Amino acid sequence: MRSNLDYEAEYIEGFVENIIYRNEDNGYTVFNVVYKGEEITCVGVFSYINAGEFITANGGFVKHPSYDMQFSIKSYEFKAPDDTKSVRRYLASGAIKGIGEKMAERIVKEFGDDTFRIMEEEPERLAEIKGISLTKAMDIAAQLVDKRDMRKAMMFLQDYGISMGIAGKIYSRYGQEIYTIIKQNPYRLADDIDGIGFKTADEIAARAGIKVDSDFRIRSGILYVLTQAAGQGHIYLPWTELEQGVTALLLIDIRDMERHIMDMAIDKKIVVRENASGEKCIYASMYYYMEASIAKHLIELNIPYSQDEAEIGQRIAQIEEKNDIILDDIQKQAVHKAVLNGLMVITGGPGTGKTTTINTIIKYFEMEGLEIRLAAPTGRAAKRMAETSGYEAQTIHRLLEICGSASDSQNTGMHFERNEDNPLETDVIIVDEMSMVDVSIMNSLLKAIAVGTRLILVGDVDQLPSVGPGNVLKDIIHSGCFEVVKLEKIFRQAAESEIIMNAHKINKGEPVTLNKYSKDFLFVRRNSPDAIIAAMCTLIKEKLPDYVHADRKDIQILTPTRKSAVGAQRLNRIMQQYLNPPSADKMEKEVGDTIYRVGDKVMQIKNNYQLEWERKSRYGVTYDRGNGIFNGDTGVIEDINFFSEQMLVRFEDDRFVYYDFTQLDELELAYAITIHKSQGSEYPAVLIPMFPGPRMLMNRNLLYTAVTRARTCVCMVGLEDCFHEMAANESEQKRYSSLDLRIQEMDNVGIGTFVK
Repeated sequence: MRSNLDYEAEYIEGFVENIIYRNEDNGYTVFNVVYKGEEITCVGVFSYINAGEFITANGGFVKHPSYDMQFSIKSYEFKAPDDTKSVRRYLASGAIKGIGEKMAERIVKEFGDDTFRIMEEEPERLAEIKGISLTKAMDIAAQLVDKRDMRKAMMFLQDYGISMGIAGKIYSRYGQEIYTIIKQNPYRLADDIDGIGFKTADEIAARAGIKVDSDFRIRSGILYVLTQAAGQGHIYLPWTELEQGVTALLLIDIRDMERHIMDMAIDKKIVVRENASGEKCIYASMYYYMEASIAKHLIELNIPYSQDEAEIGQRIAQIEEKNDIILDDIQKQAVHKAVLNGLMVITGGPGTGKTTTINTIIKYFEMEGLEIRLAAPTGRAAKRMAETSGYEAQTIHRLLEICGSASDSQNTGMHFERNEDNPLETDVIIVDEMSMVDVSIMNSLLKAIAVGTRLILVGDVDQLPSVGPGNVLKDIIHSGCFEVVKLEKIFRQAAESEIIMNAHKINKGEPVTLNKYSKDFLFVRRNSPDAIIAAMCTLIKEKLPDYVHADRKDIQILTPTRKSAVGAQRLNRIMQQYLNPPSADKMEKEVGDTIYRVGDKVMQIKNNYQLEWERKSRYGVTYDRGNGIFNGDTGVIEDINFFSEQMLVRFEDDRFVYYDFTQLDELELAYAITIHKSQGSEYPAVLIPMFPGPRMLMNRNLLYTAVTRARTCVCMVGLEDCFHEMAANESEQKRYSSLDLRIQEMDNVGIGTFVK
């Protein structure tokens, strides 16, 4: 017991030493305050609080069963430091960026008790201090004002039931505009801010007294349904499906839907087109014009080249002899078409010689003296492309020179340095894993490719479509406007792999024998979800690492579903406890119903173009830095710092990224991930639970994709019947896309007709 503290006291004051814990959703915070020379643990709900701030608080001491006496705060005020000692302490705490202990000492020595008044009212005088320029002085003043305004704004937003994490994003986006926006049209939040959906905006609107049949609400609902559809891969929705979706969302009878649709079309929020059947299709404008732009650029790139066929054949023969390879007729045809066409597509499953074909094309163009660039949608895919070709390969984002400054029209804080005005300076571009490329990144890529540059698109059209909207590769092939080569022959070396052979059998609907003696295509029979999970725990911790000569963190569980008895969410909770249990020496942070712990495997679940990363040598020296962490990137939590309120993640390509606690909704545990999330990745071994689930998910396409993610071993655990049912199920969720139609239209009537 502390002898100098009165545990009957109902008042304390002091500096916040450090934040121990904060729930970003409800604001519940645990922190330490120094009061009367003693460090007191305080608990309460705070809209906004940082280390270094001075508070006065009313409440009372309570005894916690594990943590002894704590002061439970009922009401509080923030107080500006008003004496020399307090001011020095506040400034030295790091609360103001750019001011450390020594600078704080110099400032207080100069201005004494009058420091805070000068910082707020006469900030230019700070420039009298050695080491502070006028620019820095004004920045310090701006920080003080911003902290005051932010605290006020956070408290205002809390009154509308907005969580702390979301409130921070709202304030960052709108600043002092939030008061007008919340009271007049809170549906703007759903349009402008990532993480705020229509339903959240709707709740805020209800609190603000906005009517359920207001035009704001109905039009926001229409855009929300289209946005949700895009999240499921759709470029548009048929009128009837849109109407049903909006009615179900708003729970009102919308009698004048057509008026709203037409008004939104006039405002260029949406586009209305008829398909070949005369059915009205509704697009969010952004996606319609993306498809139209892609079609335009593809047609422009598709120009013929003149070269003697015999000469091409001779060059191919030289490459075969020099590299001790033999191409089959289809592979040779692919090389011919790559030489003679500005745009061509190569598609084929695993083991069909895509890599050999690509490498031959690269060597051919090298002999021609052409400059070649290689790219893929993900870091994993780019790394694999580089390893198999022996040439440098980049992610598409890095190829386009992603920039994280906030000048993008979509308010994503991202743009590419390479575009129509600054195209890529190269002769040939080869893009692998095209099935993963959505309309957004394809549009950005094509804008940066000048006419006269050859573009070769490579991918497995039988893989799952992209996570993002569109069906780019399939639609390009389906348009019939470009040269396409499909590789089907399985080569001898690949034929020795049961993974590859069985993958092709699955794809063709042929029966697969689950042989327990297989070396790389294993099936462990278990009859219940818990037994399946227990077996996978043993395999990933004890059996597979030595078998495939890989670290257990590199062995990936792939599951068809997020929410089920063997879904990603449940698997992650169990695997975390089994593979990375709580420990006194491991910091952890709770966000919603997820606990993040040092050592956890995590995945980025949305593109963030502004996040800064850096690569460091083993001596801690930074040798590379950049912006952008993307959906599907995986890493391991290295550190959790409650003082700085940051979490450090080391991604698998040695990029180190600091996440503010407000950004942790962009991460999720990744011991298990959905098969969709695994696209473009390859792992030493994959584990796949086999247990019944929704028929639309448990299909052949999904199983084929999962199996082809394994490099050395695929191990399925569960029910044989489930495997065979998936392999036999050809049903796929229909994806509404129309790039093939846009291509055909532009090819037939001219490329300028449908482009904004």
